[in-house]
Amino acid sequence: MLVLGRNHLEAVLLDYVRHYNEHRPHRGLRLEVPAPVSAVTSAPPSFSDIARHDVLGGIIHEYRAAA
Repeated sequence: MLVLGRNHLEAVLLDYVRHYNEHRPHRGLRLEVPAPVSAVTSAPPSFSDIARHDVLGGIIHEYRAAA
């Protein structure tokens, strides 16, 4: 990724830190995330109910239950 100035760098770092703390599983935490996003789900989603969200222009992909 080519960073184009300080503002762009700050935006990229904020996206990465959010991904790292809220979505990326950590082995030291038994594959949990340090700061999970609270989500209320009653049943596990099926494969057709999964939505992909691109982070950092598509370099990282996050997957979550579709609404």
